[in-house]
Amino acid sequence: MLDDSQIKLRDALRSKDDEIVRLLRERAELSVEMGKVKTKNGLHIYDPAQESKIFSRLEEMNGGLLPPRSLKVIFSEILSASRALQEPLSIAYLGPEASFTHMAAKAQFGESTLYAPQTTILDVFDRVEKNRVNYGVVPVENSLEGIVKMTQDRLISTSVNILAETYLPIEHVLMSIRRDREGLKRVYSHPQALAQCQGWLRKHLPECSTHEVASTAKAAQMVLTDDKGAAIGSHNAATTYKLNIIDDGVEDCSSNITRFLVIGEERNNPTGRDKTSIIFGTRHDPGALYRALQPFAEKGINLQKIVSHPIRESVWEYLFFVDFSGHRDEEATGECLQKLRDGCTFIKILGSYPMAG
Repeated sequence: MLDDSQIKLRDALRSKDDEIVRLLRERAELSVEMGKVKTKNGLHIYDPAQESKIFSRLEEMNGGLLPPRSLKVIFSEILSASRALQEPLSIAYLGPEASFTHMAAKAQFGESTLYAPQTTILDVFDRVEKNRVNYGVVPVENSLEGIVKMTQDRLISTSVNILAETYLPIEHVLMSIRRDREGLKRVYSHPQALAQCQGWLRKHLPECSTHEVASTAKAAQMVLTDDKGAAIGSHNAATTYKLNIIDDGVEDCSSNITRFLVIGEERNNPTGRDKTSIIFGTRHDPGALYRALQPFAEKGINLQKIVSHPIRESVWEYLFFVDFSGHRDEEATGECLQKLRDGCTFIKILGSYPMAG
């Protein structure tokens, strides 16, 4: 039997639930009207800059017991449902279902979205470039293993822009149709996942051969028909493909995070807390890189990352990938980029987008 205090609390909670549903219904009606306005004015349904401002405002006003991450998860689904009422979005990602890229895409776009798994990263770019989907999600770098080269290669030539970034903590599990390690002969996974778990594999499965596949989810699919094989991937993949988790936390370092990019045709407006990504090339002269980077220091612009990339057609010559704070449309950033153009042999702006985290 419930006592009077429990009954009163349940009644109060029920009243709040009723109020939340009513407000969500009213918000949905407003979202439909907003969709009509966007369509009339030729605007895109997905606006990462505006959504970033919404999350920032919610974080500022959240003074209660609800953790900020929980609030963001809840409102991510509200925004996802609102976008679906305006126009269903289709998202290409490196699949199959339950890959880490799939998880990152769902974290960014929510459940009320159409997802199109692709076999390779190149296929994701291709689908977006040919307007077969609205957006794509691709991995770009890992905190342990560095740059995803296939993504970096494709960014050089693609016509699409970076619209957003998202970070996903990576925890790997060893999964199989078997219930323990005994009798395992083969381990399948994406090359980066195998690299992130190489120490654990040497210690615990030294006799097993390793086999690279296109994604961690593809590895999970493969071991469904290999009774001596195991896959390294996510908890979600094990659940999706009904595999047994033999070991969890098999990554060599617990601080394992992968950064993913959202790519699309449009450009973002500034939010006040943005990041810009570019590629540039310099003359093969002493001090050329120093001179190229000097405008950033002069304008007080923070360089967040610089990575060299070999030019295939020219031995020992490089392009440079750079991430820096600011938006391409801001005055200081625009002046800096103009000076960079004047002193470089090649420059391409990959996108300005809200800074994650």
